[in-house]
Amino acid sequence: MDKRHLEQYRKRLLERKEQLLDTVSRTEHDGREADEEPAHDLADKASSSYTKEFLFKKSNDDRFILHLIQEALERMGSGAYGVCVACGGEMQQKRLDAVPWARHCIECQEKQEQGLLQ
Repeated sequence: MDKRHLEQYRKRLLERKEQLLDTVSRTEHDGREADEEPAHDLADKASSSYTKEFLFKKSNDDRFILHLIQEALERMGSGAYGVCVACGGEMQQKRLDAVPWARHCIECQEKQEQGLLQ
């Protein structure tokens, strides 16, 4: 991969990382606020519980993407960015354009989603 493309991906990864860190921080704050609000009846308790679960799931998903972004940045540092971690083949540029933190080429991603890849 040429340096120009690599730098573009690095910039996109760092921007997305900052966005996610901000989102995770706000989500945690909102979750704490939802926890502090007193529930007066069963419907309020159910609504509060649903809100907390929703915020937890969103925060968990965002943290997972942050982890993938950090791995991608580390692969950039080692010269392995753009290479599928499963098969070692070069990833398609369209794949990296869509998901710059992708770990797998399209074929290996499909295998992983089917449970055929660890």
